Amino acid sequence: MPRTLATRVAGEVVGTALLVGIGTGTIVAAGHAGGIPQWEMAVAWFFAVLIPIVLFIQISGAHLNPAVTMALATSGRIDWKEAPSYWLGQFAGAFLGSLTVWAGFGGGSHLGSTVPVDGDLLRTFLLEFAFTVALLGAVFFLADQGEGPFRWRILLPPAAVGLSTFLIGPWTGSSLNPARSVAPAVLSGTYTDLWVYLLAALVAAVGIALVWRPRSVDLADRGPGRSDATH
Repeated sequence: MPRTLATRVAGEVVGTALLVGIGTGTIVAAGHAGGIPQWEMAVAWFFAVLIPIVLFIQISGAHLNPAVTMALATSGRIDWKEAPSYWLGQFAGAFLGSLTVWAGFGGGSHLGSTVPVDGDLLRTFLLEFAFTVALLGAVFFLADQGEGPFRWRILLPPAAVGLSTFLIGPWTGSSLNPARSVAPAVLSGTYTDLWVYLLAALVAAVGIALVWRPRSVDLADRGPGRSDATH
Protein backbone atom coordinates (compact mmCIF):
# COMPACT_ATOMS: atom_id res chain seq x y z
CA MET A 1 0.00 0.00 0.00
CA PRO A 2 1.47 3.41 -0.95
CA ARG A 3 2.60 5.50 2.01
CA THR A 4 1.94 9.21 2.33
CA LEU A 5 4.91 11.51 1.87
CA ALA A 6 4.67 12.55 5.52
CA THR A 7 4.88 8.92 6.63
CA ARG A 8 7.89 8.28 4.41
CA VAL A 9 9.68 11.40 5.62
CA ALA A 10 9.01 10.36 9.22
CA GLY A 11 10.63 7.04 8.39
CA GLU A 12 13.68 8.88 7.08
CA VAL A 13 13.88 10.98 10.25
CA VAL A 14 13.81 8.01 12.60
CA GLY A 15 15.93 5.79 10.35
CA THR A 16 18.67 8.39 9.89
CA ALA A 17 18.62 9.16 13.60
CA LEU A 18 19.23 5.48 14.31
CA LEU A 19 22.05 5.30 11.76
CA VAL A 20 23.84 8.37 13.10
CA GLY A 21 23.07 7.55 16.73
CA ILE A 22 24.42 4.00 16.57
CA GLY A 23 27.39 4.82 14.35
CA THR A 24 28.67 8.03 15.91
CA GLY A 25 27.62 6.85 19.36
CA THR A 26 30.04 3.96 18.92
CA ILE A 27 32.80 6.43 18.00
CA VAL A 28 32.19 8.58 21.08
CA ALA A 29 31.85 5.56 23.40
CA ALA A 30 35.04 4.07 21.95
CA GLY A 31 36.82 7.34 22.62
CA HIS A 32 35.80 7.19 26.27
CA ALA A 33 37.06 3.59 26.42
CA GLY A 34 40.44 4.43 24.92
CA GLY A 35 39.61 3.08 21.46
CA ILE A 36 38.43 -0.19 19.93
CA PRO A 37 39.76 -2.33 17.05
CA GLN A 38 38.81 -1.01 13.61
CA TRP A 39 36.95 -4.22 12.77
CA GLU A 40 34.65 -3.65 15.72
CA MET A 41 33.96 -0.13 14.50
CA ALA A 42 33.18 -1.57 11.06
CA VAL A 43 30.72 -4.06 12.56
CA ALA A 44 29.02 -1.25 14.49
CA TRP A 45 28.55 0.79 11.31
CA PHE A 46 27.30 -2.30 9.46
CA PHE A 47 24.50 -2.64 12.00
CA ALA A 48 23.98 1.13 12.14
CA VAL A 49 22.94 0.92 8.49
CA LEU A 50 21.28 -2.51 8.53
CA ILE A 51 18.91 -1.90 11.44
CA PRO A 52 17.11 1.15 9.97
CA ILE A 53 17.02 -0.51 6.54
CA VAL A 54 15.23 -3.53 7.99
CA LEU A 55 12.85 -1.28 9.91
CA PHE A 56 12.05 1.30 7.23
CA ILE A 57 12.76 -0.15 3.78
CA GLN A 58 9.05 -0.82 3.22
CA ILE A 59 8.03 2.57 4.60
CA SER A 60 10.37 5.11 2.99
CA GLY A 61 12.79 2.99 0.98
CA ALA A 62 15.35 3.67 3.73
CA HIS A 63 17.50 6.14 1.83
CA LEU A 64 18.97 7.48 5.11
CA ASN A 65 21.49 9.53 3.15
CA PRO A 66 21.10 12.69 1.02
CA ALA A 67 23.57 11.25 -1.52
CA VAL A 68 21.33 8.22 -1.98
CA THR A 69 18.28 10.40 -2.57
CA MET A 70 20.27 12.62 -4.95
CA ALA A 71 21.44 9.62 -6.97
CA LEU A 72 17.99 8.02 -7.11
CA ALA A 73 16.38 11.29 -8.22
CA THR A 74 19.08 12.16 -10.77
CA SER A 75 18.85 8.71 -12.33
CA GLY A 76 15.05 8.88 -12.55
CA ARG A 77 14.38 6.19 -9.99
CA ILE A 78 12.31 8.51 -7.80
CA ASP A 79 10.42 11.71 -8.46
CA TRP A 80 12.52 14.88 -8.01
CA LYS A 81 9.66 16.70 -6.29
CA GLU A 82 9.98 14.43 -3.27
CA ALA A 83 13.75 14.79 -2.87
CA PRO A 84 13.67 18.01 -0.77
CA SER A 85 11.31 16.43 1.74
CA TYR A 86 13.57 13.39 2.01
CA TRP A 87 16.63 15.60 2.51
CA LEU A 88 14.87 17.57 5.22
CA GLY A 89 13.98 14.34 7.00
CA GLN A 90 17.49 12.96 6.70
CA PHE A 91 19.22 16.05 8.08
CA ALA A 92 16.63 16.36 10.85
CA GLY A 93 17.21 12.72 11.74
CA ALA A 94 20.99 13.15 11.71
CA PHE A 95 20.77 16.08 14.12
CA LEU A 96 18.38 14.10 16.32
CA GLY A 97 20.83 11.19 16.36
CA SER A 98 23.80 13.43 17.18
CA LEU A 99 21.88 15.22 19.93
CA THR A 100 21.02 11.85 21.44
CA VAL A 101 24.69 10.84 21.39
CA TRP A 102 25.62 14.15 23.01
CA ALA A 103 23.00 13.66 25.71
CA GLY A 104 24.05 10.08 26.36
CA PHE A 105 27.85 10.23 26.08
CA GLY A 106 28.81 13.90 26.14
CA GLY A 107 30.63 15.81 23.43
CA GLY A 108 33.80 13.71 23.26
CA SER A 109 35.48 12.74 19.98
CA HIS A 110 33.83 15.77 18.36
CA LEU A 111 30.61 13.72 18.36
CA GLY A 112 32.10 11.47 15.68
CA SER A 113 32.85 14.24 13.17
CA THR A 114 34.78 13.26 10.06
CA VAL A 115 38.13 15.04 9.63
CA PRO A 116 40.89 14.14 7.11
CA VAL A 117 43.95 12.58 8.74
CA ASP A 118 47.05 14.72 8.20
CA GLY A 119 44.90 17.21 6.29
CA ASP A 120 45.32 15.25 3.04
CA LEU A 121 42.34 16.55 1.07
CA LEU A 122 43.08 14.80 -2.21
CA ARG A 123 43.31 11.39 -0.55
CA THR A 124 40.17 12.11 1.44
CA PHE A 125 38.22 13.16 -1.64
CA LEU A 126 39.30 10.16 -3.71
CA LEU A 127 38.60 7.63 -0.96
CA GLU A 128 35.24 9.14 -0.02
CA PHE A 129 34.27 9.37 -3.69
CA ALA A 130 35.24 5.77 -4.46
CA PHE A 131 33.43 4.25 -1.50
CA THR A 132 30.36 6.44 -1.95
CA VAL A 133 30.19 5.09 -5.50
CA ALA A 134 30.41 1.57 -4.06
CA LEU A 135 27.60 2.31 -1.60
CA LEU A 136 25.40 3.84 -4.29
CA GLY A 137 26.11 0.92 -6.59
CA ALA A 138 24.81 -1.41 -3.89
CA VAL A 139 21.73 0.80 -3.48
CA PHE A 140 21.07 0.89 -7.24
CA PHE A 141 21.35 -2.88 -7.48
CA LEU A 142 18.90 -3.26 -4.62
CA ALA A 143 16.55 -0.65 -6.08
CA ASP A 144 16.55 -2.16 -9.57
CA GLN A 145 16.04 -5.71 -8.35
CA GLY A 146 13.27 -4.77 -5.96
CA GLU A 147 12.72 -6.35 -2.59
CA GLY A 148 11.88 -9.76 -4.00
CA PRO A 149 12.26 -13.03 -2.11
CA PHE A 150 16.03 -12.71 -1.73
CA ARG A 151 16.30 -10.71 1.45
CA TRP A 152 20.09 -11.08 1.48
CA ARG A 153 20.23 -8.14 -0.93
CA ILE A 154 19.49 -5.69 1.88
CA LEU A 155 22.90 -6.61 3.31
CA LEU A 156 24.71 -4.95 0.42
CA PRO A 157 24.52 -1.26 1.47
CA PRO A 158 25.43 -2.06 5.12
CA ALA A 159 28.30 -4.22 3.88
CA ALA A 160 29.58 -1.36 1.72
CA VAL A 161 29.54 0.98 4.72
CA GLY A 162 31.14 -1.59 7.02
CA LEU A 163 33.91 -2.31 4.51
CA SER A 164 34.47 1.39 4.00
CA THR A 165 34.73 1.93 7.76
CA PHE A 166 37.32 -0.82 8.02
CA LEU A 167 39.42 0.21 5.03
CA ILE A 168 39.30 4.01 4.95
CA GLY A 169 37.93 4.88 8.38
CA PRO A 170 41.43 5.44 9.80
CA TRP A 171 42.15 7.95 7.01
CA THR A 172 38.89 9.82 6.45
CA GLY A 173 36.45 8.72 9.14
CA SER A 174 34.41 7.07 6.36
CA SER A 175 31.38 9.31 5.92
CA LEU A 176 29.77 8.57 2.51
CA ASN A 177 26.80 10.52 3.85
CA PRO A 178 26.46 14.33 4.02
CA ALA A 179 23.91 14.23 6.85
CA ARG A 180 26.15 11.96 8.90
CA SER A 181 29.03 14.45 8.53
CA VAL A 182 27.12 17.72 8.88
CA ALA A 183 25.19 17.01 12.10
CA PRO A 184 28.13 16.18 14.41
CA ALA A 185 30.26 18.86 12.75
CA VAL A 186 27.71 21.59 13.47
CA LEU A 187 26.91 20.44 17.00
CA SER A 188 30.59 20.07 17.95
CA GLY A 189 31.83 23.08 15.97
CA THR A 190 34.18 20.87 13.97
CA TYR A 191 34.10 22.27 10.44
CA THR A 192 37.62 21.27 9.38
CA ASP A 193 37.50 20.44 5.65
CA LEU A 194 33.83 19.47 5.90
CA TRP A 195 33.35 20.65 2.33
CA VAL A 196 35.48 17.84 0.89
CA TYR A 197 33.10 15.21 2.27
CA LEU A 198 30.08 17.01 0.85
CA LEU A 199 31.71 17.48 -2.55
CA ALA A 200 32.85 13.85 -2.79
CA ALA A 201 29.34 12.59 -2.00
CA LEU A 202 27.71 14.99 -4.47
CA VAL A 203 30.06 14.13 -7.33
CA ALA A 204 29.68 10.42 -6.63
CA ALA A 205 25.87 10.66 -6.56
CA VAL A 206 25.57 12.59 -9.81
CA GLY A 207 28.29 10.60 -11.55
CA ILE A 208 26.88 7.14 -10.87
CA ALA A 209 23.34 8.36 -11.61
CA LEU A 210 24.37 9.54 -15.08
CA VAL A 211 26.19 6.29 -15.85
CA TRP A 212 23.85 3.70 -14.29
CA ARG A 213 20.42 4.30 -15.70
CA PRO A 214 17.50 2.17 -14.48
CA ARG A 215 16.28 -0.70 -16.60
CA SER A 216 12.75 0.33 -15.74
CA VAL A 217 11.40 3.48 -14.19
CA ASP A 218 8.52 3.39 -11.79
CA LEU A 219 7.71 6.79 -10.30
CA ALA A 220 5.88 5.03 -7.47
CA ASP A 221 9.30 3.71 -6.40
CA ARG A 222 10.58 4.99 -3.08
CA GLY A 223 14.15 3.87 -3.52
CA PRO A 224 15.67 0.54 -2.54
CA GLY A 225 13.33 -2.20 -1.50
CA ARG A 226 10.39 -1.79 -3.81
CA SER A 227 8.49 -5.01 -4.38
CA ASP A 228 6.82 -4.08 -7.67
CA ALA A 229 9.88 -3.64 -9.89
CA THR A 230 9.46 -4.68 -13.49
CA HIS A 231 12.21 -5.76 -15.85
